[in-house]
Amino acid sequence: MNRNLTLEATRLTELSALYASRYMGKGDDELCYRSSDEAMWKLLERMDINGEVVIGASNRDLYLYDGRKVGTGEGVKVDIAVKPLEGKRTCALGGHNSISVVAIGSKNCFMKVPPCMMHKIAVGPDAKGVVDINEPPDINIKRVARAKGKYIEDITVCVLDREINWQLVEDIRKTGARISFITDGDISGVISTAIENSSIDIMMGVGGAKEAVIAAAGLKCLDGDMQTKVFYNDYFEKTVAENLGRGNPDRIYKIRDLVKTEDILISITGVTDGVLLPGVQYFSGGARTNSIVIRQQTHTVRFINAVHKFDYKPIF
Repeated sequence: MNRNLTLEATRLTELSALYASRYMGKGDDELCYRSSDEAMWKLLERMDINGEVVIGASNRDLYLYDGRKVGTGEGVKVDIAVKPLEGKRTCALGGHNSISVVAIGSKNCFMKVPPCMMHKIAVGPDAKGVVDINEPPDINIKRVARAKGKYIEDITVCVLDREINWQLVEDIRKTGARISFITDGDISGVISTAIENSSIDIMMGVGGAKEAVIAAAGLKCLDGDMQTKVFYNDYFEKTVAENLGRGNPDRIYKIRDLVKTEDILISITGVTDGVLLPGVQYFSGGARTNSIVIRQQTHTVRFINAVHKFDYKPIF
């Protein structure tokens, strides 16, 4: 992946985060998402790439939907997996863990998935190869604790706070492990397992399928490990999945299935404070953003703290 795209990817998530954060806590989740979506699209349209959004919104009323062509049409051909605002409801309520994220890779690098859910288990590089999504939570937690040289009671499992995960939560509690709940943002929860000095050891539970692909891109760049299985809420989701060849709920998808190349990079910018990054911070005449940018080919992890002066470069 062209290293010049690293800065461009950061600009995409920074701009999207700045626009979304303007509406933090105002109660309108659609306004939060649409503002971030439009901001990212406008910048993408000016980039010298021949791009296609392969993981985007299912709703074609938005700008960055599945199959949307982006860029000037000149330059490198790329596929894009994007979530301009993950955790739109959280942002609208002024909560924690909203992020803007984009992954860019070579053509056909991201597995196309339906708008359904997936069972997930993810760990960082120090527990790579020890988890099995078909094993019960207590077995996986014991394996991760052994791999990391920690007591089970010191292991922290990140779980998306959804009714569908309640039984999982009870099973985790029986092991004695700690639980960190997130209301939204399982992309950041997954990637946090591989960030040095993170408090998260494992991510478990059911979350979005498209989010799984984007999270896998970040985790692959960090040499982590992840397994997923398709989960259907209803017959419609099952039918869509079958049409994409993803109809087998017993098939295990690993990182190499979700992201099929080493030629990728991912940028994440915090919108509200979360487990991975601080949110946008405003001051008189500007704002500060915090981002992580990871390039798979070099395994370079950049933590970028940017100061935006609106008097010199107005964005609103």
